[in-house]
Amino acid sequence: MAWFSKEKSPRPGPSDEAKTVKTEGLWIKCESCRAIIWKKDLEASEKVCPKCGYHFKMNAAERLAALFDDGSYETLHADLISPDPLGFVDRQPYRQKLISARKSTGRNDAVVNALGKIGGRPALICAMEYSFIGGSMGSVVGEMLTLAIEKAIAERLPLIVISASGGARMHEGVLSLMQMAKISAALARLDEERIPFISVLTDPTTGGVTASYAMLGDLNVAEPGALIGFAGPRVIEQTIREKLPKGFQRSEFLLEHGMLDAIVDRRDLRQYLINALNFFLA
Repeated sequence: MAWFSKEKSPRPGPSDEAKTVKTEGLWIKCESCRAIIWKKDLEASEKVCPKCGYHFKMNAAERLAALFDDGSYETLHADLISPDPLGFVDRQPYRQKLISARKSTGRNDAVVNALGKIGGRPALICAMEYSFIGGSMGSVVGEMLTLAIEKAIAERLPLIVISASGGARMHEGVLSLMQMAKISAALARLDEERIPFISVLTDPTTGGVTASYAMLGDLNVAEPGALIGFAGPRVIEQTIREKLPKGFQRSEFLLEHGMLDAIVDRRDLRQYLINALNFFLA
């Protein structure tokens, strides 16, 4: 009776791995309202939460593609690479930190200079790359922004800078701080030529970037809820030994106190910039 206990071989079918629906990375939780958002829906809304309007961080390529006509542009000055003048070492040598940042971002440093058209009008846009050492401003960032300003002067092109930065890059010491004066002096020449400069401040824009070019625009606009300031709130509270008001250093607070011209939803930013450039260059 052995044939009664004979085990039949299982029919071929999909593997357990094939049966499992892979959902990892398809959903994102909003950092503000905690809603679960389908990733494609978030990308379709330019990384703005469709529930509460929270603005997620964007990289430089995403910002440029969203602003230029047809997402088409030419990158400039991309071959510059930061040195390690101090041989700086903290938890990790600065040289190694640069190598890691270049590998993870595909960029040589924390800003992308791009030439294209916005609303049919040629323009230069410099977009900070926050994922490159916190979008910090070292000697290469300062040089690239200065080169963009000089090109804007030479070809009489409007300039837009999108800031997302933790400030000056401490790993380069005084060389990073010198970029504040260098860029500001170049912007003064741009102003003398009466060429428009629009500064777009995103979350976060702090430190030496705020203390220099980010607040020097003919028009200073910010995304909703962006952290904008020089020192962080915790440092200020410890210094003055007082509790700061609610929303301090957020874009809404700065607009209320006259430090910004407008707060613009990211989904409306392209049209806002087109209207602004039409006004400046009419």
